[in-house]
Amino acid sequence: MRRFFSSLLLLLGMLAGCYPKGDPDKPIPTLLVPALQPAHRLVVVLPGRGDDLRGLQRAGIAQAIHSRWPDADVVLTGLAMGYYLKGNAISRLHDEIIAPARARYGEVWLLGASLGGLGALMYDGQWPGTVDGIVLMAPYLGEKPLLRRIDAAGGIARWNPGPVPAQIDGNNFQHELWRHLQTWSRDPSRSANVWLAYGDHDYLRETMPSLTPLLPPSHVFVRPGRHAWHVWTPATVEILAAIKTQRAHALP
Repeated sequence: MRRFFSSLLLLLGMLAGCYPKGDPDKPIPTLLVPALQPAHRLVVVLPGRGDDLRGLQRAGIAQAIHSRWPDADVVLTGLAMGYYLKGNAISRLHDEIIAPARARYGEVWLLGASLGGLGALMYDGQWPGTVDGIVLMAPYLGEKPLLRRIDAAGGIARWNPGPVPAQIDGNNFQHELWRHLQTWSRDPSRSANVWLAYGDHDYLRETMPSLTPLLPPSHVFVRPGRHAWHVWTPATVEILAAIKTQRAHALP
């Protein structure tokens, strides 16, 4: 597993420069931003590679969530790269945050940006159906050669991932992520509560068309801008408003 996450770090091009690493020997840092009304649901925010708790506060993502879901507690997390390198980031997320929340809240949602979006998808792969919905902000989806092979096969539904490997490592984790996402194409209900937003000048934008066919078209928001919270925060407001409207229309 250490090899897996070390390779992930290399693939994301994060070995140079400064970014929050966290201390994986300690619990995942969290900051609770309480609901404006009695809390009936929880939104857990997974940071991008350059985010820490202060950065998430500056992004205003909790306030954006409260503007449409005032009954939601928001937990900002410091699930930084150090936890991924340790090899147990996703199991820690489950054990320390998601599992305890399931006993308290009627709904639990994940909102992940960039690296956090990848983390949200990885979580769904390990604990499918555990959360009630996922909001993805320009998630990292893997390298282009694999995505080109999937496209050349006619898309994710027609792609043949081959036999399941004996173990997941740095050579095949992207492949196995897409094996999981292929289950969404076979059962559309799996992605019925997954939403995606990204900027039209995001450096990851060319990988998004590999994911968008797995989602309802109305769940994909492309907005002006780059790979940054000034795109994702207002997009969150739009997405939560759309969810609220969709639910209202579904009522008998």
